[in-house]
Amino acid sequence: MNRKERLGSIKLILSDVDGVFTDGGIILDDRGVETKRFSVQDGMGIKLWQQAGYRFGIVTARKSNVVLLRSQELKIDIVCQGASPKLVAVQQILEKENCQPHEVCYLGDDFPDIAVLGYVGAGFAVSNAASEVKEIADYVTVAEGGYGAVREVVREILVAQGRWNSVVELYR
Repeated sequence: MNRKERLGSIKLILSDVDGVFTDGGIILDDRGVETKRFSVQDGMGIKLWQQAGYRFGIVTARKSNVVLLRSQELKIDIVCQGASPKLVAVQQILEKENCQPHEVCYLGDDFPDIAVLGYVGAGFAVSNAASEVKEIADYVTVAEGGYGAVREVVREILVAQGRWNSVVELYR
């Protein structure tokens, strides 16, 4: 199956958080309050994906209030925190969403993502992912995690589907 065919059937994007939505850094202040840095370009990419009529979800092994707040801000209603193993969580999401694996894209960066990347229709690794993750992924982004990789994936899929220009047209 070529790139356009593979990406053409995607209707749900699922993504890891740390190392994908963020640069992988976790900041804890002296009171134990966690802070993360998110890319506004990634947020815009998610909004474009949603405007195209699709759904976006988060699957992360960690639990963080910051992730919940960011997902609420972006109107992401598929949020699975504490997912271990991630593949089981993704299979449960697909069943609930009535999606087949070939209709799903997953974006990851580290070892817990490997099984999911091999399971879905399109597996993306961020450019600064572990080498073993990049080897199993179907695609590797140019952008690093936390620096526009999510938006890059959204653009790649919408371009392959011939929908990018119509979504961007809303801003002209």
